[in-house]
Amino acid sequence: MRRLLPALAVALLLAGDLSVRAAESFRVEGLPRDDSLTIREAPDAAAPALGQIPAGRRVLGFGCTNETPSGLTWCRVRFDGTLGWARRRYLTPD
Repeated sequence: MRRLLPALAVALLLAGDLSVRAAESFRVEGLPRDDSLTIREAPDAAAPALGQIPAGRRVLGFGCTNETPSGLTWCRVRFDGTLGWARRRYLTPD
């Protein structure tokens, strides 16, 4: 059941209008210089990691939502060919 929740959350979010929004540019901030932001399969900290975005790097965002199981805001992002979800807290508009 626990593994089903992230997949269900993604399905519900993708059914919305996130896919039609124009890309925004963000910079990863709020982390130590030698740290990175994890891109996840679903907007949930327990979801599998797909990749990492080093602190200070730019990333494209395709909409954010706080309608997640945790209530935290996550953004759909693309970095270095990886598309997934990252915490909005660490994304500053560029």
